[in-house]
Amino acid sequence: MLKIGHRGACGYVAENTIESIEKAIELGVDGIEIDIFKCKSGELVLFHDQTLSNLVGRPEKIEKLTLEELSECLINNKYSIPTLKKVLEKFKTPLFVNIELKGVDTAVSTSNMLNKFISKEKWQESSFIISSFQWKELEKLREVNKTIPIGILIDRKKTINDAIEFANAINAQAIHPYFTLLNKKNVKKIKNNNFKIFTWTVNNKKDIEYIRMLNIDGIISSYPDRI
Repeated sequence: MLKIGHRGACGYVAENTIESIEKAIELGVDGIEIDIFKCKSGELVLFHDQTLSNLVGRPEKIEKLTLEELSECLINNKYSIPTLKKVLEKFKTPLFVNIELKGVDTAVSTSNMLNKFISKEKWQESSFIISSFQWKELEKLREVNKTIPIGILIDRKKTINDAIEFANAINAQAIHPYFTLLNKKNVKKIKNNNFKIFTWTVNNKKDIEYIRMLNIDGIISSYPDRI
């Protein structure tokens, strides 16, 4: 079972930053989960919220600012907002990377970016899995990239059956359910349909112990050292 750091190791260091990823690696993760938007000038940047208000203290939407403008923004008055390109250039050691497509129009750019790194750098296609709640973006991704691993994100708004049906339709490789959706019955159902299971975001030690008993493929946690 893979130990995956949520937005790096965001329980310890500000989420989706280089420093948070470094902390996750220091804690011995097998992989990281990161979120991306496309900013106004076209680059893919790591960020979770639509606006900068919570982490930067500015009201703008991240998609409405250029990379140059975002370079002036500091998360918690300390950390820069990194690009996906910078992250993949910096962390070349074997690392499993779950990229969640948060923004619109991110699928094709993400595919193009990964293709460059898979062909030229020390990355393999199996090092990545692309997930999203925006199923239309996952459909676009599969249209342009027939082989990149895809994970179907679901919360309480969707059922396990919905996820399995969609996963089959786009040839996905995994289901990414919120951890409270998981029990022995649902795990068996997903496994019987030949999908891997990566669950999020499991932070409480008792919850982690329970999920570990279900024998899934990976746990995403803000405190990956607890897994």
